[in-house]
Amino acid sequence: MKRFRYSLETVLNYKTQVLDGLKKEHAVILKSVNDKKEEIRQLNGKLQDYEDSFDEAKSAGASIESYLLYDMCIGQMEEKIEQEKEHLVILKTKEEEKKSEVIEAKVDTSKFEKLKDKRIKEYQVAEQKEEEAFVEEFVVRNMATGGPVYR
Repeated sequence: MKRFRYSLETVLNYKTQVLDGLKKEHAVILKSVNDKKEEIRQLNGKLQDYEDSFDEAKSAGASIESYLLYDMCIGQMEEKIEQEKEHLVILKTKEEEKKSEVIEAKVDTSKFEKLKDKRIKEYQVAEQKEEEAFVEEFVVRNMATGGPVYR
């Protein structure tokens, strides 16, 4: 019997390449999400530093100009944190969309992989039947010609 050949191998390869590409894109977006979370954490640390410095300045009796400067810095930092949080929400949305694309591509690819497995099993069963038929025919011919029977 001839060697097994899966007729949809090129389709499976294409689907696998698409899946790998989507996984890479998802990984890039996920890294962006994690980077943005780290950036927000660092900005919150800076904000806390400004607030601590402001508290020290209040207890030391700083000038009105210092109060206004601290207030302005704290306000700008809070705005920046809010902007970055909004950007994080957008990135998370993109990540979820890409994740669903990856899942869809994985399902699509696995359909072809399962079909390939099914076809391989069918091929193996057919090959085994052909081999058994050959052995049976060999034994029958040997018995018909009066040759030795192998056991």
